[in-house]
Amino acid sequence: MVETKQKNQFNEILVFIRNARFRVFSSANKELIKLYWEIGQYISERLLSEEWGSRTVEQLANYIKNHEPEIKGFERRNLYRMRQFYETYPDFEIVSPVVTQLSWTNNLIILSRCKTEEERIFYLGLAVKERYSKRELERQINSGIFERTILADVKLMTNKQLPGNASGIFKDSYIFDFLGLPANYSENDLQRALVSSLKDFLLELGRDFTFIGREYRLQVGNSDFSIDLLFYHRELQCLVAFELKNDKFRPEYLGQLEFYLEALDRNVRKKHENHSIGVLLCRDKDDEVVEYALSRSLSPSVVAEYETKLIPKDVLRKKLNDFYELLEIR
Repeated sequence: MVETKQKNQFNEILVFIRNARFRVFSSANKELIKLYWEIGQYISERLLSEEWGSRTVEQLANYIKNHEPEIKGFERRNLYRMRQFYETYPDFEIVSPVVTQLSWTNNLIILSRCKTEEERIFYLGLAVKERYSKRELERQINSGIFERTILADVKLMTNKQLPGNASGIFKDSYIFDFLGLPANYSENDLQRALVSSLKDFLLELGRDFTFIGREYRLQVGNSDFSIDLLFYHRELQCLVAFELKNDKFRPEYLGQLEFYLEALDRNVRKKHENHSIGVLLCRDKDDEVVEYALSRSLSPSVVAEYETKLIPKDVLRKKLNDFYELLEIR
C-alpha cells in the first residue's frame, strides 16, 4: 500500500514524465511541420519553373515509398497538400509560431475549409488558444463560429458597457446541436440539457468559461431569485450570468437580467473582480428591438439567439454581409 506522502512524491514524478513527453511531442511536431513546408516549397518551385511535369510528383511519391517503405504520409495527395501549405504560407517565419503548434491534420482542416485569409488566421489562433482536437476543430468550423464571432464583435462595438477586451468572447448566435431536444421543450428542459452536455457547451462557449452552478441562488431583501446558469470567465475576470428564454426576445427580459447583475455585483463579486456580464439567450431576436433595449442599458449585457441545429454557413455569411451593408447605410 503506497502511503500518502509517497503517493504525492510519485505523482510529482508523473508530472515530470508528462511534461517531458509533451515537450518531445511539441518539438517533433514543429520539425514535422517545418519539413512539410520545405518539401512543399521544393515541389512548388520546380512545378512553377516547369522543371517538373504533372507526373513528377507521383513519381516522387513512389520513389519515397520504394526507398523508405516504413515512412508514411508522403503519398501523391499529401505531397500536393504540402505544396498548397507552402503556397498559402510562403513566409514561414511569420506563421511558424502558430502553425507549428497545431498538428498537421488540424493545419490541413483549416487549409481546406477556410475560404479567406481572415478566416484562416481566425481558426489558426483559435485552435492554438483552445487546443482543439480534430473533432472539436471540425465541429467549430461546421458551426460557423468564425461568422458568428465576427458578427457579434461588429454588434458589440456599439455596446459601450462591455469591456474592451470582450472581443471574440461572445457570439451573436450559439449552436446547441448536441442537445437532442424534443420539438416542444421548456426552458427547464434546455437548462438541464446544457448542464448534462457541459463538455460540449463549454466547447461552444470557450475554454476560459468555468461553470459555477445551475439555478444559482440570489437573495435580495427577503426574496429569493435564481440565475439559470452562472459562469466565471478567467480572462475577463468576472462572473457571467446566462438567462435562457425559449421564445423571442422581449425588452422586459433585459430588465430582469440587469437586476441579477446588480445583485451579483453587490453580493457575490469579489473586490479584485470586474463587473458581472449578462448573456440573454433567446430562441429568436429582432436586432432593431435589441438595439433599442441595449441603448438604455446600464449593465454590460449581450443578447444572443440560439439554434438547436447547425446554421448553413452561407446563411451566416449572408447575415454578416447584410449587417455590414446596414452599417454603411447608417
